[in-house]
Amino acid sequence: MATITASDVNNLRKQTGSGMMDCKNALVEANGDFEKAVDILRKKGQKIAAKRADRAATEGAVIALTNSDNTTGIVVSVNCETDFVAINENFVALANKIADLALANTPDSLEDLLAISFDDKMTIGEKLTEQTGVIGEKVEIGGYEKLSAPYIASYIHMGNKIGTIVALSDVAEEAGRDIAMQAAAMNPVALDKDSVSQELIERELEVGREQAREEGKPAEMIEKIAQGKLGKFYKESTLVEQQYIKDSSMTVAKYLNSVKPGLKAQGFKRLSLAS
Repeated sequence: MATITASDVNNLRKQTGSGMMDCKNALVEANGDFEKAVDILRKKGQKIAAKRADRAATEGAVIALTNSDNTTGIVVSVNCETDFVAINENFVALANKIADLALANTPDSLEDLLAISFDDKMTIGEKLTEQTGVIGEKVEIGGYEKLSAPYIASYIHMGNKIGTIVALSDVAEEAGRDIAMQAAAMNPVALDKDSVSQELIERELEVGREQAREEGKPAEMIEKIAQGKLGKFYKESTLVEQQYIKDSSMTVAKYLNSVKPGLKAQGFKRLSLAS
């Protein structure tokens, strides 16, 4: 039987993040073969991941980043089961590294993100499985979004609980951050009324109609009332038509135009652990 030294255990722990006893047991099982011990720990992670597949991972860290010239941005949510894990510096470091890789590669989908190489030995998806074994909780990507535009601003709110990126038609650093904060705080459903899905429009109209009926409004007025309520919905729930949170006398669209004539919001992405 191979002699397992404290140095061997420590090296395995540094590479995998697993606990000291897990590393020692893996090395003993592998008869001192370092690579085989890594595989043993990865298989342990796969077993734990399978057992916890139906668990809710509603805690974690949301990271929003932009590239050096602020023309591309990503927001990614790395989720776990408990706040205790979410605030751990190693977990936050993992989330940040995944965000860095997402920004460097700008994959087109969550599946493509999971397939990116995390290091020389595994993909991001495999790393998440490994960490499920290390931590003992389900660890997964809760969401991933990207944007490109002449200027992208990012914002992270509430200790990595909410992350946003906002696309603007021109460079405007302070305004960009302000609108990214607006998107985080006010949770708009769409950029503007033209971006609202027809399904949601019909749902809001039907809610308005039903409210009008319950209030005993005349039949010939019901549709007009429903349309009026839809207009109010647009003002409250679409980013550019919302009241600007720092100055309620103007909408977001008017605020942007006041910063720089013609400046417009072209899109936004928002991820939240609470959603």
